[in-house]
Amino acid sequence: MKKIFCLVALMLAVLGSASAQEAKGDIVKTGLSFGPLPVVAFDQDKGLQYGALLNIYNFADGKNYPVPNSQWYLEASFFTKGSKLFVLNYDNRTAIPGVRFCLSGMYTYDTALDFYGFNGYDSFVDTQILSDNSAYYRMSRQVPYFKADFTGNITDHLYWKAGYHFKYFKTGEFMPDGQEIPTLFKQCKDMGLIPEEDAEGGISSSVRAALMYDSRDFEPAPSRGIWAEANIEYAPSFLGTSKEYMKYYFAFRNYLPLASDRLVFAYRLNVQGFLKDPAFYMLPYETILGYGYDKDGFGGYRTIRGIMRNRIQGTSVCYYNTELRYRFVDFHLFNQNVGLALSGFCDGGRVLVPFGKTTLDDEHFHIAAGGGFRFIINRNFIVAVEYGVPFDEQDRQPGKAGSLYINTGFLF
Repeated sequence: MKKIFCLVALMLAVLGSASAQEAKGDIVKTGLSFGPLPVVAFDQDKGLQYGALLNIYNFADGKNYPVPNSQWYLEASFFTKGSKLFVLNYDNRTAIPGVRFCLSGMYTYDTALDFYGFNGYDSFVDTQILSDNSAYYRMSRQVPYFKADFTGNITDHLYWKAGYHFKYFKTGEFMPDGQEIPTLFKQCKDMGLIPEEDAEGGISSSVRAALMYDSRDFEPAPSRGIWAEANIEYAPSFLGTSKEYMKYYFAFRNYLPLASDRLVFAYRLNVQGFLKDPAFYMLPYETILGYGYDKDGFGGYRTIRGIMRNRIQGTSVCYYNTELRYRFVDFHLFNQNVGLALSGFCDGGRVLVPFGKTTLDDEHFHIAAGGGFRFIINRNFIVAVEYGVPFDEQDRQPGKAGSLYINTGFLF
């Protein structure tokens, strides 16, 4: 941890000395732009992340800069708490006239995945057990994942989306050193909350369709506009799905400039769920169409910062993010466009429809607040440092006031 903070401090010192070269306009990039980087990140839920990534942007003649005509993203990462991540994303806006297509392949392997039961606060987390023996709240999961999504324009700002997604789940108990130990996952199996036929995983093979409205001025770091999407996913048995399901997803994001594009208030609202109880392993995923891939874990860096990963699992869930972003300086460094930004946020979420039972008893909103810093290169590549503090001890890692995240991009 000290090494990470020293690295961040050194980066800030170097950039501070260069800030006299204040930008008076972007340097227009053309052709291919390569961004190879070692991955040195941190996630309170997963631990220290190490590996390598490569961004390849094709700006062609620069006519569309800062939007690339196409881009590749490759990553191989390992986490000290037992997770592995391998990603290959391809995004193209010009090969098919009027259609943007995105291909993704991903493999995740979690030997000690967070598992706190179902239905939020209805599943009580014993903080003493979590502190003394966190293995009780762990399970294992492997997921190879492939997707192909297509997006086309209908009218100004209105788009259609369609795609195919495949996941294979292999789930099981957390067994350190090959030894079987008491876990919440095993208890849920014994009680029948996780049916025997689902306990070892299965296949999800689905088609998705969506309508999207997008008036954002710039996708990686918007300063104004609206992004809204409604999609539906159908995973029938004739496509190979182990347990059929149908899922809905609604999302709304709004970006409000308060002082030109330097001070922006942004918020996101999400609600999603299944028309009936699915296999338990399908619960902690967002239904994404377009660039990127399904993010897992309601609670954690990509959904509700500060709340423990996978803390919120139910047949239907909702969450919100609110954020104030301030980009306080822009300058040129080594022929690159560089910006620095600060942010403050408040996130929250809850289960709306329970999994495995008919009513909720103690569930209410899980809320956390915090702030962050961002280092922005060529308006596309963004290094983020954030810290979130949950309001309730039930949502907090043992011995920690909050959760630290060092990663890339804006949350939304």
